[in-house]
Amino acid sequence: MKNPDWWRGAVIYQVYPRSFYDSNGDGIGDLPGVTAKLDYIASLNVDAIWLSPFFTSPMKDFGYDVSDYRGVDPIFGTIEDFDELIAEAHKCDLKIMIDQVLSHSSDQHRWFTESRASRDNPKADWYVWADPNADGTPPNNWLSVFGGSAWAWDSRRKQYYLHNFLTSQPDLNFHCPDVVEQVLSDVKFWLDRGVDASAWTPLTSVSTIRN
Repeated sequence: MKNPDWWRGAVIYQVYPRSFYDSNGDGIGDLPGVTAKLDYIASLNVDAIWLSPFFTSPMKDFGYDVSDYRGVDPIFGTIEDFDELIAEAHKCDLKIMIDQVLSHSSDQHRWFTESRASRDNPKADWYVWADPNADGTPPNNWLSVFGGSAWAWDSRRKQYYLHNFLTSQPDLNFHCPDVVEQVLSDVKFWLDRGVDASAWTPLTSVSTIRN
């Protein structure tokens, strides 16, 4: 059986696909571009590649606002391109870690579209919602990493939602069992495609390892 603790002490090379290597001349780095440079990365004697987000996204935060956790954004290529990257990386004895940005989604994700529609729909509790203070102000003084309040008003629900980053990046509610189940299912989707490890953002640990 493979060592599930391989990542402890491993040398990991982070690749941000958008700026790494452009394989088709459109000015944006892509997954085939990463595949094309695997021999170079392997020559550095690293153990694994940490692949920054390549998922479907409106790109308001350059891919860290995910609108489909199982999709490859067309600017980076296709799911077949990803499968080829995995296969070729393993031939080079390189493991692949992916950053799934699971702390929040894009506000264009279908989960948030449903959650903000009402307070009693099936995904009403999938994000962190809170009532305003009596004077209409946010529930507390928490600040976004990018500055300003970490709360944004939603006129449909008449509530605030939490966003630790951009207002277009609402925070998922991990106190909701359905969210945990869905996120683990999305992580498994990529592990089943051959990914060796999945990491969360903000980074606290490597959360799921392929055995």
